[in-house]
Amino acid sequence: MKISWFSFIFVLVVLSSASWSALADNHEEFIQCLSHSNQTSSNIYTPNNSSFPSILQFSIQNLRFNTTETPKPLVIVTPVSESEVQRVILCAKKTGMHVRVRGAGHDYEGLSYVSEVPFVIVDLINLRAINVDVNDKSAWVEAGSTIGELYYRIAEKSKTLGFPAGVCPTVGVGGHFSGGGYGVMLRKYGLAADNIVDARLIDANGRILDRASMGEDLFWAIRGGGGNTFGLVLAWKIKLVDVPEIVTVFTLDKTLEQNATKLVHRWQYVAPRFHEDLFIRILVSKLNSSNQGDGNNQQTIVASFNSIFLGGIDRLLPIMQENFPELGLRREDCIEMSWIESIMYFAGFPTDGPLDVLLSRVQLSTRYFKAKSDYVYQPIPEGGLEGIWRFFFEDEAKSSQVILSPYGGRMDEILPSAIPFPHRAGNLYKIQHLVYWDEEGEEVAERHISWIRRLYSYMAPFVSKLPRAAYINYRDLDIGVNNIKGYTSYVQAKVWGIKYFKNNFDRLVHVKTKVDPSNFFRNEQSIPSLTQWKNKGE
Repeated sequence: MKISWFSFIFVLVVLSSASWSALADNHEEFIQCLSHSNQTSSNIYTPNNSSFPSILQFSIQNLRFNTTETPKPLVIVTPVSESEVQRVILCAKKTGMHVRVRGAGHDYEGLSYVSEVPFVIVDLINLRAINVDVNDKSAWVEAGSTIGELYYRIAEKSKTLGFPAGVCPTVGVGGHFSGGGYGVMLRKYGLAADNIVDARLIDANGRILDRASMGEDLFWAIRGGGGNTFGLVLAWKIKLVDVPEIVTVFTLDKTLEQNATKLVHRWQYVAPRFHEDLFIRILVSKLNSSNQGDGNNQQTIVASFNSIFLGGIDRLLPIMQENFPELGLRREDCIEMSWIESIMYFAGFPTDGPLDVLLSRVQLSTRYFKAKSDYVYQPIPEGGLEGIWRFFFEDEAKSSQVILSPYGGRMDEILPSAIPFPHRAGNLYKIQHLVYWDEEGEEVAERHISWIRRLYSYMAPFVSKLPRAAYINYRDLDIGVNNIKGYTSYVQAKVWGIKYFKNNFDRLVHVKTKVDPSNFFRNEQSIPSLTQWKNKGE
């Protein structure tokens, strides 16, 4: 009997729809499974609960994924203990429910709380214990904590210990550490993930493992291989780092009229070679010159040279004079402060204000945005930089930004294979491309996303190639995705995987195949399992 191609496709669609419909029905079994355990019912939310929308939206940090069209979870669970998380994973596996794990909701593509298939959110907001051991220079940090909470707890105990994580205090440590996690001390101490010494994790079989019991392969993979892939990390043990009692910060703004192009061009040659105590990044954005008080409304570009030096002004000024005199840094441009005050400075808070603002999980502002990332091996010529600036004069670039973060120092010393994060020696700096907007609607979103895609296309000749590298914590689904409603081949996954992980991708695949062969923990850019491919006859 012959079956037409149309009929075959129709049958596939019907079968697929039926299977996803059945999965959606499984959430009742999932809730029933939880109720048979000691799971606290007050920590289980369905759309029938009046508090469901507020629980869901509280940790949504990108308005692109807070629309009426955005797929919503069937259930949100906010466990308060490791045993409750364990029960959630066991019940999800038993009932076939797809799980997304959310820490603080900063995934750039919303993957911690959005899925195209029926799903459950495990929200770790209640797992936020932080225990700092000053004598051991270490801390255990539960995965629902934010890096702001971590910084606050360290500062409570010591003025001369810190940690090399990011500048945004509302970012959750779970996702941040899982993707590598970088901040303004990366040239001195590397990434957050470079300073992780142990972890507690629930695997796909519901077992709670530490470094000793999970083995070195899995411990390697979770430090930079991306979240929601190898298991659910409950807590991290981190190695704290020494910071001086006094650090120095400065921010110098230079417009095009103040030689910004030549300064940015020169920065590329000197910033990666500075002393490791010195970090100067550049934030590029559009500026109306009327903001400077000259009465005109001429548009220009401003490059903000934003810096921290792990030491005092007297030591900084000679280094700047020797290595980057063109910037014209003066003593009066610099501010000496404690390390924790510098955390406030980079987060945009008053440095003399109360430190407890670092405990807030609410961002200063939540907007629509799209981001991309690049790595630069060779300095971009002045003409290339001027081409970037032209994009900033387009209407969609009103709230856009390009951030250049220098590498070198400790980053050059750590092997690309030490952890899954491979971007080490040879990288002059990383670029984060960002575009924000405030208006609702698909057409507005498409215009802004189109703008950043065009900028990204323009950048191709100036950045890394074969592969064009990217940073997984600046998640970008444009560079490739898995089939969330079916198996993903090695070849398909490698399209995006090699960009994030380069030569480490293959090892990540083998670890995944070993620890989660059924691909229980998955998302649009999680490492897939070889076992599934073999089962499909590949």
